[in-house]
Amino acid sequence: MNSQYDVVIVGAGFTGLTAGLDLTRKGRKVLILERDTAPGGLAGTFEFRNGVTIEKFYHHWFNNDEFVPMIARELGVEDQIVTLPSRTGMYFNGKLWRLSTPLDLLKFTPLSFIDRIRLGLLVLQVRKIKDWKTIEHLSIREWLEPLCGKKVFKVVWQPLIDSKFSVFADAVNAVWFWKKLVLRGSTRDKQGGEQLAYYKGGFGRLAGHMADEIVRLGGEVRYGVDVAGAQTENGRVVSLDTSEGPISARQFLLTPSFAVVANIFDKVGDAKWLESLRRVNYLGNMCLVLQMDRSLSDTYWLNVNDPGFPFVGVIEHTNFDAPANYDGKHIVFISRYLATQDPVWSYGDKEYLDFAIEHLQRMFPEFNHSWVQEFRVWRAEYAQPVTERNYSSYVPGRETPYANALVSTMAQIYPEDRGTNYAIREGRDVARVIDAQLQ
Repeated sequence: MNSQYDVVIVGAGFTGLTAGLDLTRKGRKVLILERDTAPGGLAGTFEFRNGVTIEKFYHHWFNNDEFVPMIARELGVEDQIVTLPSRTGMYFNGKLWRLSTPLDLLKFTPLSFIDRIRLGLLVLQVRKIKDWKTIEHLSIREWLEPLCGKKVFKVVWQPLIDSKFSVFADAVNAVWFWKKLVLRGSTRDKQGGEQLAYYKGGFGRLAGHMADEIVRLGGEVRYGVDVAGAQTENGRVVSLDTSEGPISARQFLLTPSFAVVANIFDKVGDAKWLESLRRVNYLGNMCLVLQMDRSLSDTYWLNVNDPGFPFVGVIEHTNFDAPANYDGKHIVFISRYLATQDPVWSYGDKEYLDFAIEHLQRMFPEFNHSWVQEFRVWRAEYAQPVTERNYSSYVPGRETPYANALVSTMAQIYPEDRGTNYAIREGRDVARVIDAQLQ
């Protein structure tokens, strides 16, 4: 089969878009295939009925991230980046506690004074770890509890870890948490507050700019295209089976989750390689997005540490980016990570809204259903890779059994966790590899 493409990329998330953009700039003939109707992947956006645009799943980036601003500069849209202070807090024992600055921490009376000091010093302690592989064999609890004490772990960290990783909470290795603390500790200003960055109108707008530039340079981005299988011959991928028919290329890049890649190659793939892809576990995410006529609180990111609440966080986006940018409305994300076997995963949208409101009313007694003017429920089956003990020993690399196919997904960003900044970094790096292979 004669190919009209140098590279076919599966997935128009930020890894696929970055790789596609860099390869197109080098004069390569690129085709990106995306199952969704718009680019951005998990950072894609949607519109409420009144035209307000927002992410399906909450997003920001940190002021020390370098790759998102780099892409924005290259596209001439750097003026669309805003850097804003954030207000974080915790819901515990029926009360909202503000935890944005060191002074807030000292006022957190559910912990003794000594435990508050231990919590405050934790970032300094974790920075002493220079080789993350020395703690990769430990669970988060096994590593963290001796550092901060049992009380701090039980009150502050365990509820978040349990909510984030659900049935895998005791299996996740310490490196995941270590990296989070190191990165967050380096984003503080001189007063101890945190500055975060956002792209006006949502990350989906930036993804759209990238896709438009790819097309302007001669590449193609097709939406609503499902990739269901592959044809291989003599250790190479000949073509992909898609909802638009077979598509061939000289090189292939696959950016979805390992499970999706395994399904694409299920009928032709090497059994051992397929097994390694499926060894990596994932959790799904259900994200309820509320458009309301008033605010819940003055906190942007509210961690929910009170036992019995089914959410890892309540993120009031318009306490970060002002309501004036959203037609005066207040936007709230309510996030729940769960195994897709959990009965809640199969709830209908209205059923899930009622489920969430019941708990919101416990947190905010004055909250009324009538505040909600519109809502959406978004589901991502492979939202969070689970980095279990000794993850680096079993996570698959980019290489595949096929000389002309590579895999680059968020599960390979380790020891960093998934994030738009790192997706761009990986897309840029894998583009260099593919360009060299084409030469």
